[in-house]
Amino acid sequence: MTQRGTRAVIFDVGNVLYDWNIRQFFEQLVPAHELDLFLRDVVTMDWHGQHDAGRPFAETSAELIAAWPRFAEAIAAYGPRFSDTVTGLLPGMVEIVRALHARGVPLYAITNFSHEFWPPFRAREAAIFDLFADIVVSGEEKLMKPDPAIYALALDRFGLEGPEAIFIDDREDNVRAAEAIGIRGHLFRGAPGLAAELHGFGLL
Repeated sequence: MTQRGTRAVIFDVGNVLYDWNIRQFFEQLVPAHELDLFLRDVVTMDWHGQHDAGRPFAETSAELIAAWPRFAEAIAAYGPRFSDTVTGLLPGMVEIVRALHARGVPLYAITNFSHEFWPPFRAREAAIFDLFADIVVSGEEKLMKPDPAIYALALDRFGLEGPEAIFIDDREDNVRAAEAIGIRGHLFRGAPGLAAELHGFGLL
């Protein structure tokens, strides 16, 4: 255990480990003059969030296509091709993950992610996720960050007390919710700042 008691790292996935870029994906499917409207009014974050909460894509896509039939093809592609919206590891993150693993630091994740979209993405990125001891997926649990219940569930499943873990997320509300139940938090703004904090905890 490190000097300050923190011995495990819990990552968010999207926009911490990986770059999530739906605009780049839909640029291939939606006319340029309609792309801003499409991302603002059609495939919104509220609509996407239903998948993270556990709703089936068949239901959400049927509803959205009924409301926006001219975008039917683009909407229908979102579920089967969701992994294509996640364009790659963010700079410096694979090095941090591998360095932590090499030092024997237990790695975990809590991610807001569809239970349907997760398995193909997890399989594609097995080289990274095979280094993780466990991952809590919101769509599987029907609990989403920043609900305190998902953090409590994760700690129980991971066998950790709050102060034993540091949780890394790019959204302040998610970090604050973790801190509220005793987990150490890090608001992610890039690999260099994260590496410095992990060094401070004696984990790197």
